[in-house]
Amino acid sequence: MGILKLQQGEQKFKLTRHAPSSPELNYFVKHFWIIQWDLCERDEHVQAVIPNPCANLVVEPNQTAIYGVSSHKFTHRIEGKGSVCGVKFRPGGLYPFVQIPLSQLTNRSMPIHTITPITPSRIEAELLTIQDASKMAECAEFYLFPKLPSPDPSVMLVNQIVDYISTNQDLTRVDQVSDYFDINARQLQRLFNQYVGVPPKWVIKINRLQNAAESMDYNDYNDLINLSNDLGYYDQSHFIKDFKSIIGLTPDEYIKQRQPI
Repeated sequence: MGILKLQQGEQKFKLTRHAPSSPELNYFVKHFWIIQWDLCERDEHVQAVIPNPCANLVVEPNQTAIYGVSSHKFTHRIEGKGSVCGVKFRPGGLYPFVQIPLSQLTNRSMPIHTITPITPSRIEAELLTIQDASKMAECAEFYLFPKLPSPDPSVMLVNQIVDYISTNQDLTRVDQVSDYFDINARQLQRLFNQYVGVPPKWVIKINRLQNAAESMDYNDYNDLINLSNDLGYYDQSHFIKDFKSIIGLTPDEYIKQRQPI
């Protein structure tokens, strides 16, 4: 979950991440994320999030659901006092639970009964009353075990591919990935359609743009031309177009929108 302007957001909420304690669950789940806030004496906060190639199970009052990958930036409004608990699946990690192509879940949600027999109302009542975030994560693990699937080798392969993309900033084309893993380009597309929900080209793009946004958030760049070049964009207009397609703002607009901390 790429939270935009995290330094500003952390003035309004507390975000913690917790690794699964079970090796069996760790195969499918990247981590549990928990957001807690108390804005009873303060204004509401709207948090923008840049997407990534992971599906989530999100537990929040009357809205608990499984969410596929979002292809664009999305926002979440928080007010009053509360908490949200999420299960962030590894790329491809949700597919063995639901057994439908994850492309059918892109920009969509589905009920949780496919991955747990526990009702949403019970989960919300049990989880969201826990004050300690680590205990909340421990409790959340319990809900996934009744329908825990067998390990799927394709999940491991998908994670290797996504990790390779995220750690190699010079990647700009899908054929570079297919060549490295010795996978036919069409096979790679089918694999991502089934297990991830978005094409590998999108994953390459979102990785570069998340790095761009983080560099802007932390002032870790000299100028936008150098930043775009560092990310493999040698056409400034291409960088601006890609950035706006995901973030909803041009790079200049994004920088100007920042507020002093």
